[in-house]
Amino acid sequence: MLYAFNKPFGVLCQFSGEGETLANYIKTKGIYPAGRLDKDSEGLLLLTDDGKLQHQISHPKFDKEKTYIVQLDGQINDAAIEQLSLGVMLKDGLTKPSKARIIKEPSWIWDRDPPVRFRKDIPTSWMEIKISEGKNRQVRRMSAHVGFPTLRLIRTQIGDWTLANINQGKYERL
Repeated sequence: MLYAFNKPFGVLCQFSGEGETLANYIKTKGIYPAGRLDKDSEGLLLLTDDGKLQHQISHPKFDKEKTYIVQLDGQINDAAIEQLSLGVMLKDGLTKPSKARIIKEPSWIWDRDPPVRFRKDIPTSWMEIKISEGKNRQVRRMSAHVGFPTLRLIRTQIGDWTLANINQGKYERL
């Protein structure tokens, strides 16, 4: 079995622990996350009861491309997008090249609770980025490295699996 879950902001990608966890949303027993999203990130999380499939989805050697939309602090520019596309040097090494592009704020996006901080004098911008590795908090560290810290991060796709029309906090069997 494979399930897609639209993980809300502030939810831990585990079934036990302090605060909100997957157990607050997912009642199906015997399934586990295939990969992770940090507590501050939202969007697509795949869960399965198949260990082999879980490994194929989450292990970096399988190069599953992951797509994110990212709200950034400041107005991102072409030079920063080019840096991201080539790969950036982080403390744990050079990232693989990504596919990054500037986008408009998606019209389908839901409100976040709590909302992203608003600063009257500093604009925000949006980008889409596709990566095929999964270093810890990688997209956040990459965007900060090029001068545009992440304010909001939503994963929309893993390989061929998409968030589609799954409402926030809901999950569906695929």
